[in-house]
Amino acid sequence: MDQKSTLRRYLQSARDAILWKLDGVSEYDARRPVTPTGTNLLGLVKHLSAVEIGYFGESFDRPFPESFPWLADDAEPNSDLWATADESREDIVGLYRRVWAHSDATIETLDLDALAHVAWWPEGRNRVSLHFVLVHVISETSRHAGHADIVRETIDGAAGLRKDASNLPDDDPAWWESYRAKLERAAREASG
Repeated sequence: MDQKSTLRRYLQSARDAILWKLDGVSEYDARRPVTPTGTNLLGLVKHLSAVEIGYFGESFDRPFPESFPWLADDAEPNSDLWATADESREDIVGLYRRVWAHSDATIETLDLDALAHVAWWPEGRNRVSLHFVLVHVISETSRHAGHADIVRETIDGAAGLRKDASNLPDDDPAWWESYRAKLERAAREASG
């Protein structure tokens, strides 16, 4: 497998993980903020759509063909990190999938050494290659997939890497409670 194919595979794996975290949750649970900063599952998907629109679209002068008020310069802060009551899950997931297609076309069309101009990065560091952008977006998407994993576990206890491979020990709830209690004891002992 060549470098570009490997990078695309890792990007797609992280994308799939994000969407898997929405499977089986209610509309409320898909949107509700579970951290003090408001992190929520559907907001992570919306945010990652904006990330890819910026990096694989604007930065390579390949604008995404749709416009969104939450991406405007005068948009409310963090408007890409939550879904309004009027934005359906299907709309946001559909947008993310359309963004993937646009991003994948950019990746497919350009060589890994093709240069981008990332306008929101500081001068002197804002001319980077497609290879660099791919690594950056994989990192960003994987980071948010980790957030989504924790959010989902907080909502209903579902955790793991993928639907077909959780990467967690296959133990019953009693084992997990005992394990968590052991960690709590160790933390208390360490803190004096």
